[in-house]
Amino acid sequence: MPELETVENTPSPVTEARLLNDLRALGIARGDTLIVHTAMYKIGWVCGREVAVVRALIRAVGPTGMLVMPAHSGDNSEPSDWGNPPVPESWFTTIRESMPAYCRQETPSRCMGRVAECFRTYPGTRRSAHPHVSWCARGPGAAWLLRGHRFGRPCFGPQSPLGRLYRRNAKVLLLGVGYDNCTALHMAEALNPATPRQSAGAAVRVRGRRVWQSWREIEMDSDRFPQIGEAYELAGGEAIRGKVGNADCRVVRVKPLVDYGLAWLQTHPAEPSVPADAQP
Repeated sequence: MPELETVENTPSPVTEARLLNDLRALGIARGDTLIVHTAMYKIGWVCGREVAVVRALIRAVGPTGMLVMPAHSGDNSEPSDWGNPPVPESWFTTIRESMPAYCRQETPSRCMGRVAECFRTYPGTRRSAHPHVSWCARGPGAAWLLRGHRFGRPCFGPQSPLGRLYRRNAKVLLLGVGYDNCTALHMAEALNPATPRQSAGAAVRVRGRRVWQSWREIEMDSDRFPQIGEAYELAGGEAIRGKVGNADCRVVRVKPLVDYGLAWLQTHPAEPSVPADAQP
C-alpha cells in the first residue's frame, strides 16, 4: 500500500506505546513464548516503522519471554517445485549450480514481511540453520529452540523448533493476517502420515564447501489452512480477537490448534491432483 494511502487511512499515528498497550489487551504478557506473523501495512502509519513494531513485541514478552518469527528463504529451494512464479525447466541446472549457499547472517527472508525481516537483523536475534524454512528467535532459550534445525531432518516435525514450540504450547499472534500465514499448521501436515513427500534441495555449505544438497521433505500446502482455522474456532477453539493499531488480530495456542488441524486433515483428505495433460 502506498504510504500516502496508509496515512489517509490512519486516524492518528500508531506509536510504540500504543502497540504495546494493544498487545497487552490481547493477553500478550511478560514471559510468553510468542510466534508472530504480520502484515505491516494493515497496522497503519507506524511512527518508527518496523523497528517500532519489533520493539513493542520485545517489550511485550519482556526479558524472560521469547519472541519467534519465521525467516523462510524459499528461493533457496528445489526450482522444479517453484510455482509463484515458476521458472523454465531450462533454468533448473543453472539455479542448482549458482544459487549462493545459505548463510544465517546474509540470506534474506522471502515473503515473510517487513517486520519479520527487520527482526531477523535485530540485535540479539538468533536464526536456525535450515536453508529454506529457518526460524528466528530472541530471548532465553532461543539457542535451545533453534538447535539442530538443518536440512535433511523433518523441518516441522516433533524435533524441530516448531515441535518444541508445540510442547511449550506457545502463543501465535496473527497480526493483520489469517490462518493461511500460520506456520504452526505445517506441523499438523508433518504429523499426518497421509501427507505426500517430495524431493527438496538447497544450496548449503558442507565442510566449508558450497554444494547443492537434496533430501526428502513433506509437501507443504497452506491453501486449506483458512478452512482449518475457521473450523477450529467454530468447534470452540480459543482465539482471542482484537486490534494492534488498525490491524485485526487473533491470538491462539499452538498445541490445541495443531491437534485440531491434524484431526481435520485426517478426516478431510486432500483430493488427488489431476495432471494438466489429463484434464478435459
